[in-house]
Amino acid sequence: MKLYSTRNLNEIKNPKDAIIKGLSDDGGLYCPKFEDIVAHKFDIKNLLSNDYKATAKLVFKIFFDDFTDAEIDNCINLAYNKNNFDVDSRRGEHCEPAFNIAPVTKIGDNYLMELYHGPTSAFKDVALTILPQFLTTAYKSKGQNKKVYILTATSGDTGKAALSGFKDVENTIITVFYPTDGVSNIQKLQMQTSEGKNVSVVALKGDFDDCQRLVKEIYTDNEIKKLCEENNVVLSSANSINIGRLVPQIVYYIQTYIDLVNANNIKIGDKINFVVPTGNFGDILAGFIAKLLGTPIDKLICASNDNNVLTDFINTGIYNEKRELYKTISPSMDILVSSNLERLLFLLSGNDADFVNGLMGSLNKTGEYKIEDNLLNKIKEHFVAYYATQDECKKTIKDAFENEKRIIDTHTAVAYACLKKYLTSSIGSNACGAICRGEHCEPSVVLSTASPYKFARDVLKCICDSDVDAIDDFECLDKLNELTKEPIPKNLAALKTKEKRFGTTLAYEECKNFVINNIEK
Repeated sequence: MKLYSTRNLNEIKNPKDAIIKGLSDDGGLYCPKFEDIVAHKFDIKNLLSNDYKATAKLVFKIFFDDFTDAEIDNCINLAYNKNNFDVDSRRGEHCEPAFNIAPVTKIGDNYLMELYHGPTSAFKDVALTILPQFLTTAYKSKGQNKKVYILTATSGDTGKAALSGFKDVENTIITVFYPTDGVSNIQKLQMQTSEGKNVSVVALKGDFDDCQRLVKEIYTDNEIKKLCEENNVVLSSANSINIGRLVPQIVYYIQTYIDLVNANNIKIGDKINFVVPTGNFGDILAGFIAKLLGTPIDKLICASNDNNVLTDFINTGIYNEKRELYKTISPSMDILVSSNLERLLFLLSGNDADFVNGLMGSLNKTGEYKIEDNLLNKIKEHFVAYYATQDECKKTIKDAFENEKRIIDTHTAVAYACLKKYLTSSIGSNACGAICRGEHCEPSVVLSTASPYKFARDVLKCICDSDVDAIDDFECLDKLNELTKEPIPKNLAALKTKEKRFGTTLAYEECKNFVINNIEK
């Protein structure tokens, strides 16, 4: 499987090298060609006996085919185990005896894919428990002796998951940049209390787009490239710009379909929809690739909050980041530059890297670009887009608790609110709550991307009338537990007594020197 820069088809890597490098020198993202993905299309009925690990191996053998079977097996077993994933607390109807780190449960007449049972209680754990295994395996097989410096921008969840995954990993160092006021208090505390001799955390005075732009600029900075060579360091990334982060997310779409069939919730071949709370477009892009591989998916519903740049793009073909960034209670979606959209444009344009390079150049220079109707129509074959306002998000949390006896976090609520808009759109729905075209009903799966306890204060405000502002974050956790009887994830409960190790706050222009100092250590 060859991986190409989305901006230059002459920039080609094999999977191991692409995982190590993270981002192409030209700023492009490594991506397979459209036809190379479709060439590996499978028949889903042949996968019904798969558990999560078996499906993961299938996907990894497709995209990371320069890893040996033994290397893939080792990576999977080190990442996907009961030490990392609290599988015993799940409530899935069809979970045993197979090991499943992404159980599917009911919400109303549809489904939740619970992606928050990992070590940091967010969906990023699925990829960031295995990316360090891929990276170190690739590096050892190359016989290289350079130190890998991982730079990561986070809007909340990637940061802690990356810090956890790369903690004390041999020959690696990692720095996470997060926006000063763009994450929840619990998310911030998770990062500030991170353990490991090789980790560092910086609060950047800005928003997530600033963090992401900083990381990309450092990657392409000639001074830093030269410094890395002199100090035997190679830069890499744990963001979804790294193909090693993106590919593991494909797995849970396929496995969810298998689980729904095996639980007799759908019949083999029935199409389903996935609703994805979307910021950087990586998670929903993984769903698109799962569809190309043969998973019977009808629509991927792109759910945005008030920062609805993706909704506007999918509906109009115009991507315009020149707008106010709203700070919301779903901070991981407070993004105006969605990096992984570049890969979708590459795939659906027929792998036209020159075209994509032109769009990204326009975005950098003018803050916008426009695609033609033929490409937009290709996107609309697979995607629909809605957004939920802050008030709609809050109401959805309250309704889910009162009417469906489920607590959902502030990002899942955006997705669930958008699903309801889709169900009542011109397509129509019936009493079962599924999309109906004639006699065929298509159930929908909402990706639940974080534990509600990561945003306990905001969730609590939505479901109770008491004065939440008067209590601290850990009292919020306890109060939410008291009201809902849902167990508090162990990693979040433990934060109360953990030492804060990181409190550095820097302006944008100061961050480059911080990175230089780490390279020279």
